[in-house]
Amino acid sequence: SFFRTRCFHKTMEIPSITLNDGSRHPQIGFGTYKVGIIPPSAAGAGGVASGTGADTSLIVQQALSLGYRCLDCAQFYMNEKLVGDGIAASGVPRNELYVISKVWSDKIYEGPAAVREQFNRSLADLRVGYFDLYLLHWPVPGHHTQCWSILEQLKTEGLVRSIGVSNYTVEDYLELEAVATVRPAVNQIEVNPFLYRKRTISFFQSKGVAIQAYRPLRNGTEMANPVLQRIATRHNRTVAQVLGRWCVQKGFIYLPKSEKLERIKENLDVLSFQLDDEEVSTLDGLTTEQSLAAHRASYLKGVVRDTPLQASSTGVRTEFTLD
Repeated sequence: SFFRTRCFHKTMEIPSITLNDGSRHPQIGFGTYKVGIIPPSAAGAGGVASGTGADTSLIVQQALSLGYRCLDCAQFYMNEKLVGDGIAASGVPRNELYVISKVWSDKIYEGPAAVREQFNRSLADLRVGYFDLYLLHWPVPGHHTQCWSILEQLKTEGLVRSIGVSNYTVEDYLELEAVATVRPAVNQIEVNPFLYRKRTISFFQSKGVAIQAYRPLRNGTEMANPVLQRIATRHNRTVAQVLGRWCVQKGFIYLPKSEKLERIKENLDVLSFQLDDEEVSTLDGLTTEQSLAAHRASYLKGVVRDTPLQASSTGVRTEFTLD
């Protein structure tokens, strides 16, 4: 099935994935992280927020005019009100949109009441009436499982249609599964050929949990990679489009982000060509032990970020399924 979108006076069809609760999720979405504002605890930000957000609304309007209909938002991104301005100015009907938000670790640490309060704040900032999907951004040790029940309640109340998680390992999921009444519909994790964690992805797929891929373009760090360049040349495409096509072809939900109009357009154009089996296999094999080690360090830091656990790492699991 497809999400039919109107853009440039023509119709384009974005494929959709059916989640385990029966709802449909567009397979391509627009990431709003660092669109206009860089949060203070973002990597490399040095503890100081930057950016005025002056262009955020316009960038969101441009993405919607190009045909994106799924917007990936979050409390942590600090720009939800500005994204809401862009949605309102775009004129795209609410029923054509798929809007995602995520609650950050500070609120998960504080507990269920803080999660509900933040949900209401994000909903008020984005002004979309309900969320299509709401996620726990990180499995904060000793705190994330009790917050899941609030997401279940919000779903029962009709304020959100699907609920899910982000940055969960196999072990985090099993911990949540033990107390959950409603299964998470998605797990949003970094996925690209340079961090393709086959065992973890297979586990979530076996549980009926869809994979949303953030950093699908590897933050632009592999655009000169000769393997990618060869494949891109063969298809008369860009490296970014090859990475996006790989993501879609593997059945993941592809969430690229950019502030540049040409890049936003380029990232969406991944549906009119196909990688052959050999190319997919080559891309599948690009993950190294070094990138898995870097991911491990990133998880250990991320799971306690912006919480009092940063000082002690109390309860943080150090052994988990990495690949």
